[in-house]
Amino acid sequence: MNYKRILLKLSGEQLAGKYEGGIDAELGAWLAGQVKTVIDAGIETVIMVGGGNFARGAQLAGHGISRVTADHIGMLGTMMNALALNDIFESNGVESKCMSNIFADQVAEPFIHRFAEDYLVNSKVVIVAGGIGRPYLTTDTAAVSLALELSCGAVLKATKVDGVFDKDPAIHKDAVKYDHLSVYDAFSNPDIKVMDKAAIGLAMEHEMPVVVFDALKDGNILLAATGQQAGTLISP
Repeated sequence: MNYKRILLKLSGEQLAGKYEGGIDAELGAWLAGQVKTVIDAGIETVIMVGGGNFARGAQLAGHGISRVTADHIGMLGTMMNALALNDIFESNGVESKCMSNIFADQVAEPFIHRFAEDYLVNSKVVIVAGGIGRPYLTTDTAAVSLALELSCGAVLKATKVDGVFDKDPAIHKDAVKYDHLSVYDAFSNPDIKVMDKAAIGLAMEHEMPVVVFDALKDGNILLAATGQQAGTLISP
């Protein structure tokens, strides 16, 4: 089953690649090639980027920095990632548009639903910065919200491991991977922390499928976008 349109959520940590911070341009070029296979398959693609490779709002808050200001700094981190990824995609033959949910007209288009729709139906990748544009909400929650707004068939949530496990596979060698999980179980199980509960709750309320997978494995983005086995499917 091909989804007509998908939202790919990439974390800042993944975009840092081989570096401790910033963006790995070589990895970005590789991702451009992976996303191109999705576009070539006729699947419209939205990308929501995180900003943790530059700044994490929740970690910055305190010692005189308010949570609201810290979250704004995190949003600016997502802007840097989106701008870089847009250039990298374009230079690798993947047409894309950087749009922002925070005011940054000098460097990116404001996110306007109608314009985003036009870009998508014309096979351009829409890269969205700024999360949801408000504090106290993660880019995971913003990704589900944006996927709903743009009528995506699924959210593809990229992680460091290939799916959801019953416990942390980095710590427990006997961790068992789920191939399929209900949204309710993902929401109610306190050991499952692959997305924040606000994001999972929003997906559950609107019956939005979420695929949790390793996007840095060759061919996995296309597999997930075409409804084939990749990681863990979280669905109603």
